[in-house]
Amino acid sequence: MKGLKIWASAMSLALIVTSCNMSNTGKGALIGTAAGGAAGTGIGALIGHLAGGSSGAKKGAIIGAAAGVAVGATTGALIGRKMDKAAAAAKALEEAQVEKITDSNGLDGVKVTFDNGILFTVGKSTLKAAAQSSLKKFADNVLNVYTDCDVAVCGFASSDGSEETNMTLSQARAQAVSNYLTKTCKVNNSQIKSTTGYGENPEFLIYDANGKENMSASRRVEVYLYASDAMIKAAEAGTLK
Repeated sequence: MKGLKIWASAMSLALIVTSCNMSNTGKGALIGTAAGGAAGTGIGALIGHLAGGSSGAKKGAIIGAAAGVAVGATTGALIGRKMDKAAAAAKALEEAQVEKITDSNGLDGVKVTFDNGILFTVGKSTLKAAAQSSLKKFADNVLNVYTDCDVAVCGFASSDGSEETNMTLSQARAQAVSNYLTKTCKVNNSQIKSTTGYGENPEFLIYDANGKENMSASRRVEVYLYASDAMIKAAEAGTLK
């Protein structure tokens, strides 16, 4: 079955993530248990799973987490407040869609989605000039300010074209974004924990209200910001600002 191999690897680290509109402040409980005993992946292990739908559209959600770290309500609230600030800064970017996300245990994070039509020419993985400007603003206003957020860069494709081509293209596009952020925008290499292409995995395709794939929306790069180990420790110590 198309996408089965990709889905199996995602399920090995599955952690259900849902989009939310409520404020992150006040949430807490568990900070990202990386399910499935992901040996060797360490802090910021990338996991992927279907997040659920809204208005008929399936939303893919991927986020990294510090494995097995339990926190109290106060720590969760401090992390949530920090993520609210990061989300507000990201929303200033007109070229991107920003959502606050949470996993089933209450993990706070931010998802920033860049339409591939903004970033790339169809079938290419070279960033457009306008895309470079957008990513520079994203780095200056978000990533280089909230340096205690870990980052995952994820590329996705539509079902148009061959599975092999779409996998290669989604990986190349995710890598192009990651490289530009680190090499040109001076984002610290250590902040970006993973750069992954998911191809046309059916679990991450986006559909309209009539159940038809929105191919333009399916072609995208998502950047996830989530609590680093340092952020969690600062929150536990009550020093997170």
